[in-house]
Amino acid sequence: MQSVMSCFLSLPFLCRRWGRVGVLAGGVSLAGMGLAQAAGDNTLTLQLLDRVNALEDQTREMRGQIDQLTNQVQQQNAALSKQIGDMDFAMQHGHGGTGSGTLAPPAAATAAPAAPAAAKRSPDDVLKAGNDALLKQDYATAQADAQQVLSGPKSPRLVDAQYLLAQSLAGQKQYRQSALAYYDAYNRAPHGPRAPSALLGVAATLVALNDRASACQALDKLSSEFPEPAARIKSAEQVYRKRAKCS
Repeated sequence: MQSVMSCFLSLPFLCRRWGRVGVLAGGVSLAGMGLAQAAGDNTLTLQLLDRVNALEDQTREMRGQIDQLTNQVQQQNAALSKQIGDMDFAMQHGHGGTGSGTLAPPAAATAAPAAPAAAKRSPDDVLKAGNDALLKQDYATAQADAQQVLSGPKSPRLVDAQYLLAQSLAGQKQYRQSALAYYDAYNRAPHGPRAPSALLGVAATLVALNDRASACQALDKLSSEFPEPAARIKSAEQVYRKRAKCS
């Protein structure tokens, strides 16, 4: 206490000088702290900007992928609508003549290579094997057998092969191709014994595709062309009318 008082009493100049040095030292220390804090803030800002740029790049990439998927879905829906529309038009304007019809055969898009046979089989043998495979739920083999007969020479069993193809496609839940194959089976022989079952198959696959209006048209065509079908056809027709909510 005495030394402090001595400073103020005897050496006022030195005391004032040391006071100014202390103040300057404190100012330098605070300035250094401010610069360090500013440098830290700048680093954090740069990191945040880099993160924002990365997120924007990811967002642009995701938007591009979403646009691409949207275009693919729209193209698939357009193709499906066109095929169903073609089939509706053909049904409304009659069967249209020859067995090939005006519709593209579904076998071209869904062809499965047939396994080489050890010995040449007749169409009857191939169809028997295909129907056996169908009962075993071996739909790919049934499809291959049906296509083998369809790709061979003209045969009275072509309608049966076309009907087997439609059944095998339905078993694989390829309902769009199955509907076309069923209609082609009807178109090959519109007054034959397979015709009622083929029209019923068209209606069933359209119900599976949730195209109720087209399914009802197929059922109306069935009832108008075959007013007294077999009992199982009539029973199934009523079931599908209820499912399609036909008027």
